[in-house]
Amino acid sequence: MSSPAPSAATALPFGRLTTAMITPFRPDGSLDLDAAQQVATKLVDEGNDSLIVNGTTGEAPTTTDAEKVLIIRATLEAVGDRAKVVTGVGSNNTAHSVESAKAAEAAGAHGLLVVTPYYNKPPQEGIKLHFTTIADATGLPVMAYDIPGRAGVPITTETLLALAEHPRIVAVKDAKGDVAASTKVLANSDLFYYCGADELNLAWLAMGAVGIASVVGHVASPQYRQLIDAVVAGDLATAQRIDRQLVPAVEAIMTRTQGAIMVKAALKLAGVIEHATLRAPLVEATGEQVDWLTTDLKTAGLIA
Repeated sequence: MSSPAPSAATALPFGRLTTAMITPFRPDGSLDLDAAQQVATKLVDEGNDSLIVNGTTGEAPTTTDAEKVLIIRATLEAVGDRAKVVTGVGSNNTAHSVESAKAAEAAGAHGLLVVTPYYNKPPQEGIKLHFTTIADATGLPVMAYDIPGRAGVPITTETLLALAEHPRIVAVKDAKGDVAASTKVLANSDLFYYCGADELNLAWLAMGAVGIASVVGHVASPQYRQLIDAVVAGDLATAQRIDRQLVPAVEAIMTRTQGAIMVKAALKLAGVIEHATLRAPLVEATGEQVDWLTTDLKTAGLIA
């Protein structure tokens, strides 16, 4: 089998541009669903085909199961039929992930993001069992999230090829960064690849990924939309120009400290959210970090 043609946009399960969305909180740490809807609306207005809620950037480790359902419903209400809502349901407990998947389906989610089980370091057979058990639990399409830097273990090429045989495991969010391994999966399966590391977006699109699952997209969705469209059109020069323009923003948000911290600070700078509150153990960006961020976003042309 060959990887999907870049022009086959209508067949893409989650479109091309998706952002892993923050979860806004009020200063007291409670959910701010109005702010979440404002962020969701902005992202779809700026070209996102789908939104990923309840992921790491959405601070899923510190939101409750009930809050996750509220976030799904609020996002669905905000975007209507203009975009799909994908929700993170992964944990290192397969049974709990199954319950989360069922709750997400009941709430109306369009797809599931399932991360590799973290911390308990299962063998590949256990990883395969985890993904297939969750995929069997609902009728929703699944995006497998391969991020060994956080999970502690990769999804091997052999495991990904085995998972590709499941009718509902349709995509990979790749934050492993292994060019040779991903190329082999693309060459031997019909899995749709989404780049899950903003610094590699252009490289992965050129290699055959159909889209990106971004964090920097919170403040650069119009630019990433143009980058993706340029790659699809075969305009490499334009894609390179946009990619290089965004280097300071990617560095500012993804390398200074934890990504959710900096992207909330960026959204506050841009006037999109009023509060950059996070839940412990995450903490707000320092004054020095905000100063760096401001300079870098200006350099990238993302704020005045």
